[in-house]
Amino acid sequence: MIEKFRADFYQNFIKDDRWKYITEGLGNTIKITIFAVLLGIALGFLVAMIRSTYEKTHKLGLLNLLCNIYLTVIRGTPVVIQLMIIYFVVFGSVRINKVVASVLAFGINSGAYVAEIFRSGIMSIDNGQFEAGRSLGFNYRQTMLYIIMPQAFKNVLPALGNEFIVLLKETSVAGYIAVQDLTKGADIIRSRTFSAFMPLMAAAMIYLSLVTIFSYFVQRLERRLRNSDH
Repeated sequence: MIEKFRADFYQNFIKDDRWKYITEGLGNTIKITIFAVLLGIALGFLVAMIRSTYEKTHKLGLLNLLCNIYLTVIRGTPVVIQLMIIYFVVFGSVRINKVVASVLAFGINSGAYVAEIFRSGIMSIDNGQFEAGRSLGFNYRQTMLYIIMPQAFKNVLPALGNEFIVLLKETSVAGYIAVQDLTKGADIIRSRTFSAFMPLMAAAMIYLSLVTIFSYFVQRLERRLRNSDH
């Protein structure tokens, strides 16, 4: 049994430097996830501010309508379809890096969910907090920045952490546009060795490790924020 394990390990990872498919794929997965998260947070925050401003002041009606259309379309269609539309349709006539296209697709998709997370956090803050800000002489923007958003961020942090984890795993479909991510790297090894167990299990364990590490840091940040309340 040990000899078979050694032989399979050599065949899947050592021979022809096939381990590089895993490491290169992991690098692309991390790059796509990090930049897509940054894009998703920026886009989601902007949409959440527009929608919450409309709900509280009934201003920015046209922008709120556009945001609602964006949320409906993005949340109502699969991320794989969005990825393929961006790469094969939107950028079909120009040459674009596949990783960049993936970042745009996953970032835009994530932004729709982050927007609702931020909006729910903002709307969960009692209206008395807005009145307190106004009584201190703050305008709407200052009240949101200094009073509402710090409290809302603490409330939505677990949901944001969960969204990051979901996004990390969603990047596994980037192979549909021939991006060599972690999942695609494992599948390339499988297609060359005709041995599915070891490369796919290696990819699964790496995903699990990344999720576990990130969950640990999110929990630490949550505890630190809770301690700062005392």
